[in-house]
Amino acid sequence: MRIRSLGVIDDAVVELSPGFTAVTGETGAGKTMVVTSLGLLLGGRADPALVRIGAKAAVVEGRITMSADAPAAVRAQEAGAELDDGALLVSRTISAEGRSRAHVGGRSVPVGLLAELADDLVAVHGQTDQQGLLRPARQRQALDRYAGDAVAVPHAKYAAAYRRLRTVAVELDELTTRARERAQEADLLRFGLDEIAAVDPRAGEDVELAAEAERLGHAEALASAASVAHAALAGNPEDPESLDANTLVAGAHRALDAVRSHDPALAVLAERIGEIGILLGDVAGELAGYADNLDADPLRLSAVEERRAALTQLTRKYGEDVGAVLAWAQDGAARLTELEGDDDRIGELTAERDALRDELAGRAQALTDARTEAAKRFADAVTDELASLAMPHARVTIDVRQTEDPEGVEVGGRLVAYGASGVDEVELLLAPHPGAQPRPIAKGASGGELSRVMLAVEVVFAGSDPVPTYLFDEVDAGVGGKAAVEVGRRLAKLAKSAQVIVVTHLPQVAAFADRQLLVEKTVDGSVTRSGVTVLEGEDRVRELSRMLAGQEDSETARAHAEELLAAARSDA
Repeated sequence: MRIRSLGVIDDAVVELSPGFTAVTGETGAGKTMVVTSLGLLLGGRADPALVRIGAKAAVVEGRITMSADAPAAVRAQEAGAELDDGALLVSRTISAEGRSRAHVGGRSVPVGLLAELADDLVAVHGQTDQQGLLRPARQRQALDRYAGDAVAVPHAKYAAAYRRLRTVAVELDELTTRARERAQEADLLRFGLDEIAAVDPRAGEDVELAAEAERLGHAEALASAASVAHAALAGNPEDPESLDANTLVAGAHRALDAVRSHDPALAVLAERIGEIGILLGDVAGELAGYADNLDADPLRLSAVEERRAALTQLTRKYGEDVGAVLAWAQDGAARLTELEGDDDRIGELTAERDALRDELAGRAQALTDARTEAAKRFADAVTDELASLAMPHARVTIDVRQTEDPEGVEVGGRLVAYGASGVDEVELLLAPHPGAQPRPIAKGASGGELSRVMLAVEVVFAGSDPVPTYLFDEVDAGVGGKAAVEVGRRLAKLAKSAQVIVVTHLPQVAAFADRQLLVEKTVDGSVTRSGVTVLEGEDRVRELSRMLAGQEDSETARAHAEELLAAARSDA
């Protein structure tokens, strides 16, 4: 990794060993920034307060060696990244204003992708992770992770039944709690549909009746106008001497027709006048028929107005015209059918809920059985590891229990509470010595014991769910003496199958490392490129002496440091 402008680090390169790398240095020298840098490369939260004062941005770049078919490599390549000679180049930039950018394999990517890759690359453990292990929910997750498919398969079946039960329960609750509102809505719909059915409107009827009402309301004026127009066109039978349009046009046509053979132009005009005479005759006939057929019945007009008033009552309530009223009635009938079917639906959902609760109970029992079996294996494996960590008489057990709940599901003849992860509460118990009662590790483990339990759990995980790299940030806190040597020895063993990075203040742990890095500040309080150095030979002895006695040149401390290194080499 290359780290620039992050906290106390100005510009430094951190070269990590494939095996066991120990990062040491004085308190406040910047060791934790190494962990923070790796966290940023793995999608950790970008805090602008991490940017070094006076710098515009902090940058962390990493080169991660992996095969092209590794899960992280495959996921990165799906996002458009490219491997560089068997390595994935990752970078993270945080501006002083708080903006964050990520690049993987030469491609700009969302920060979330880094977190996805982290799941397959690194397991990070620090003091906060130890505190997380104290929570029962995290302990259940740890057990499930250890058990693998033995728990994952029944858990998936349980989760599917649980999700369906929740869906059915929500729908059923909504239907039953809203029964009054649904009944009121149904009554309103029935009233409206009955009112529309009583009137029984036809599509377009309102337009037709409006036209008829207009005609009937002006029947006398229409009849008079038709009669006058007819007399003008066809003559008045009561006055034979009166002139009419038909007579005048006929006279004009006869005059032209007599001489049309002498001029083609005049013949054309004669033809047109003849057509006018025919048109006038047709119109006159239609006017006569219109006047004869015109209905001036006031009773019919009254009936039309009554019908229009009934339709107006509907359009005032249910739509702007009869077409909209009919559409409302169609939608209302469908909604009423749905509401009236709710009672049947409630019965169906109730039966399905009860069946799902029975199914969930069976799934929960299978999940509990799988966890109980895995818990014994997990506890035995962690106990064996603790024996290798200077806790030979400690005994770890895992309590898998349930909480009774009258509203729960029946498991083992009892009604117990249930949730998305099953009915089980899982708690890690520790009996540090024979005769001691097993107690929750939150209450029964000292700081040093908790660190060793955490390490033992991770070593057990390494055999069942391996990741390429483990990062421990001072998980050896509270450990000393022989226990510290055993922690170092166990970390060295873990490093045979994975890369292990440990930030430590214990020389007993650092002595077992394949590579030791020293983080040092300069006089101005920063860590520069030369501030992270690989310690070898005499330099490593001096650093271990400082860690042992606070005196690099103490002969006693040097002898002890050399003894630690020799013991670690012989153990390897």
